[in-house]
Amino acid sequence: MEKFTIVSSRAIPLATENIDTDQIIPARFLKATDKLGFGENAFRDWRFHKDGNINEDFILNNPTYSGSILVAGDNFGCGSSREHAAWALVGYGFKVIVSSFFADIFKGNALNNGLLPVQVTEAYLKKLLQFLKEHPTSTVEINLEEQTINSVVGKESFEINPYKKTCMLNGYDDIDFLISNTDKITAFEAQKEI
Repeated sequence: MEKFTIVSSRAIPLATENIDTDQIIPARFLKATDKLGFGENAFRDWRFHKDGNINEDFILNNPTYSGSILVAGDNFGCGSSREHAAWALVGYGFKVIVSSFFADIFKGNALNNGLLPVQVTEAYLKKLLQFLKEHPTSTVEINLEEQTINSVVGKESFEINPYKKTCMLNGYDDIDFLISNTDKITAFEAQKEI
């Protein structure tokens, strides 16, 4: 995984609540077991009409909005536990998802794939969504080390599991983390043999 420290980017406001994993990546695209290619089908049924034409009314198709931060409505990532949803969002180019609530399994899948879920208060989310809708070129800064989100509407702290924070700051997956602690593991095993 890529190391994550600070992301400063424009952000895309998607105010829809209860976005489930089937909306993020429809089930018909789950046949592959490789992460590659999922980004092109992120939000497929919202980005395209049934006839295959682009849905110009959907915010991800609006060239006014861009960035590696998605600011979404409450209860993001609910529904089935498919890890493919995180793969699709990362493949599309998102590094951060901001919401006032995340489904637990989605949150774990996101963190395991280098996608940072930033949970903010409902009041902060509402202000941020409204501001970004009206000011699409504004930037948002996410500082993982300080655990803060900073924008024109204010600065707020967010929580993250300390282990996952260490992994993201260092670009580790679970195996990389274990390998980084080989000396400590060896020393511990040596003590037990005495």
